[in-house]
Amino acid sequence: MITQKEMLAHFLPLLEKSGKRYKKKSMVRAKKAQPGQLVVTKTSDGDETKNTAESGDWLVENQTSTNELYLVKAETFSKKYTLVQALEKGWGSYQPKGEILGIMVTENHFEDLGASKVLNFQAPWKDSMIAKPGDMLVVPPEKDEIYRIAKKEFGETYEEI
Repeated sequence: MITQKEMLAHFLPLLEKSGKRYKKKSMVRAKKAQPGQLVVTKTSDGDETKNTAESGDWLVENQTSTNELYLVKAETFSKKYTLVQALEKGWGSYQPKGEILGIMVTENHFEDLGASKVLNFQAPWKDSMIAKPGDMLVVPPEKDEIYRIAKKEFGETYEEI
């Protein structure tokens, strides 16, 4: 499996040269996650990754056709989301803030890393994550991690800025 460090070394120069800036265009629902809770992120093309909640983590639900769920660390959550409205059962409606730098990946990007149809790499939270041609690989402004957003879900939740 390709590590985060290797992914950043390979893709960061490409992102800095030809990546585009994006921001989330849709609200998210979120609540505090239960420590130990296993969250499997499912997108329109299947299971993307999994992660286990630690104390302070937030469970975030994108408003996409699959309502994909994922975990966000407390310090990251407060930087990326602003509460708009409290909802029932601990959930809230949040406005995303900030931006990402992203590039759509192709099979050519994968070949350099010894993959063809699917690139299997280490997610920032250490579990495996997949990327397929047409998906977006993105980094936050700090450029300290890289992750995949599936093609369909990216189109449903992000816009270029």
